[in-house]
Amino acid sequence: MTVEKTETLVVGAGQAGIAASEHLSACGIPHIVLERHRIAERWRSERWDSLVANGPAWHDRFPGMEFPEDGPDDFVAKDKVADYFVAYADKIAAPVRTGVEVTRVARIEGRPGFRVETSQGVIEANYVIAATGPFQTPVIPPLVPETAGVTQMHSSAYRNPGQLADGAVLVVGAGSSGVQIADELLASGRQVYLSVGPHDRPPRAYRGRDFVWWLGVLNKWDMEATPGVEHTTIAVSGARGGETIDFRRLAHQGMTLVGRTGSFADGAIRFATDLAQNVRNGDTYLMKLLDEADAFVERNGLDLPEDPEARRQLSDPACMTDPILSLDLAEAGISTIIWATGFTADYSWLPEGALDSTGRPAHQRGVSSEPGVYFLGLPWQTRRGSSFIWGVWFDARYVADHIAKQRGYMAYTAPAPHETVDA
Repeated sequence: MTVEKTETLVVGAGQAGIAASEHLSACGIPHIVLERHRIAERWRSERWDSLVANGPAWHDRFPGMEFPEDGPDDFVAKDKVADYFVAYADKIAAPVRTGVEVTRVARIEGRPGFRVETSQGVIEANYVIAATGPFQTPVIPPLVPETAGVTQMHSSAYRNPGQLADGAVLVVGAGSSGVQIADELLASGRQVYLSVGPHDRPPRAYRGRDFVWWLGVLNKWDMEATPGVEHTTIAVSGARGGETIDFRRLAHQGMTLVGRTGSFADGAIRFATDLAQNVRNGDTYLMKLLDEADAFVERNGLDLPEDPEARRQLSDPACMTDPILSLDLAEAGISTIIWATGFTADYSWLPEGALDSTGRPAHQRGVSSEPGVYFLGLPWQTRRGSSFIWGVWFDARYVADHIAKQRGYMAYTAPAPHETVDA
């Protein structure tokens, strides 16, 4: 049987895979992109109906193409984001094959390259880029048993309020997904409890500039990973044209805030006593960023309007001053728990040398410890912006350049030794 061969195989056709294809083509590197579903599938089928991008259209895109139907300051709807990547793949003639799943990558013994087993046969490639992204397997903590009498779902399975049974809802996790879902449920008339853990809370905009602009000019997008930082939860939203997340405002509007979810027993969930501290730490982050922005304006003599409203702080709601530490699900009328608790990634299909002892990617700037294997789209792969649309584009250029350099080394042929002639 003839085995198909290619120079580089890219696994995944989301934002990381499409970016990889553009830069591989620019380097003249033959490649194939395999996607087990459709291009940018998770934007279509693993997000809630009303989701929009968390950054404005001028920023959350690739450099080579704008969103065709949205203004630069619009927050693009999720399906339009998926359509954007499909159009971008067409624009760059990316060699994408959809409906093909990669099941195993193994090094070929005795010569360079890898044997890649897929749902449609075997492909041999000299280089493999794992561009499957960080949002692979939803995490639901094994805390509340199925016998508790409530429906439990991950945030990736939530679509809209009408999907849920009547009753109150507990949302666990107050990052961007959790807080936006909780806000939508509150607006629909639901009684909502939101479990708030440690988080960063940036302003949506300040002094006439979106926070993505401030993170750019203050060099915060280019911050490199430090231990613990890569797991920071960020509460930000592009909903309703973009707005700053304010947990006190949500509480004053009727949402009940609780601390981190801790344990479950006898029909009740118990929460940590850290709610007030978590909210105040988020305030501290916001105020520090505003101070840095003000200093930048003054240092550079920028004509940006002052924005005292950004520093206005509402009074602490009752749920902060007298926190709920235990909540009986039945007595509270809670029919649904939504776990906005993140994802894990499964790279078990890659060679063992590409992973550390915990099964996580072992890499430096996306270059794996297993020569010839690369990663793309990881949180903090090279910097804070790595898992964002624009950030992965720059990381993809680094990975493609590295492959181009390695190809150059492998193509080197030593010159024949000079013959000596006896006199």
